[in-house]
Amino acid sequence: MYKGLYTALITPFEKGEINFDAFARLIEFQIASGVNGVVVCGTTGESAVMTPREYEQTIETCVKTVAGRVPVIAGTGTNDTQKTIANTRVAEKAGADAVLVVTPYYNKPSQEGLYLHFKAVHDATELPVILYNVPGRTGVNITPETVGRLAELPRVAGIKDATPDLMRPLRLRAAVSKKDFAILSGEDASIVAFLAHGGDGCISVTSNVAPALCAGLHRAWAAKDWAEVERLRDLLLPLHDAMFVESNPCPVKFAAAQMGYGDGSVRLPLCEISEKSKETVLAAMRQTGIAE
Repeated sequence: MYKGLYTALITPFEKGEINFDAFARLIEFQIASGVNGVVVCGTTGESAVMTPREYEQTIETCVKTVAGRVPVIAGTGTNDTQKTIANTRVAEKAGADAVLVVTPYYNKPSQEGLYLHFKAVHDATELPVILYNVPGRTGVNITPETVGRLAELPRVAGIKDATPDLMRPLRLRAAVSKKDFAILSGEDASIVAFLAHGGDGCISVTSNVAPALCAGLHRAWAAKDWAEVERLRDLLLPLHDAMFVESNPCPVKFAAAQMGYGDGSVRLPLCEISEKSKETVLAAMRQTGIAE
């Protein structure tokens, strides 16, 4: 079962090209800081603007660097079922431990269409499949009932739910009969409430730059150290907010660049954050204690 903290890795660039050295160093930083696993080529990793070769190389680099120390989950979802299956096969060949499959964007499929899409991906691979619900980006929401149907498939292992609705983990838990089905948050700032409502962990953006603090919160939760949970929850809040002051991953890539992981650049149609946003990110990094 997938539990605890998983970092949704950025893909560090140098003048718009992937900096694989910085990427490997970032992964080592994550593992040394105690994360439970990593997600490569997700939304935060900018897989949507990678060439097919870059996509394959990035997963291969991640798998090689991790070397079995923690699970590697590869983002393979697109709005095209056949392309998603092709990506999933690339991830499987590269050695990923599981795949994260986003709900198809732009098409706006029905719940039956969503079910058939995920089932087709499930049937095309031997890897565990983690559903990814992020209606703010995709324009479609997968209902708890559809998640329950999908969870009956043997290799549908969990869901990343990136919504502000804190009733979702309760409703998902009620809809899913599979005992080891993982319910993971995609919203950093509300993670403590999400865990309290039956969630199992988080796929985090903030942990790119504050992995030890984020991992510490999850360890404190598991140990029922409520005072430490509250301390870390409150300490991290300004940083969580700053990571989404503009579209993800632009702020977190700027923050990571301050720590030596790439130059902060992104690819169009995303662009560099404003000077005001940079000030917000830097202030939050100082307040959290991860920058001077």
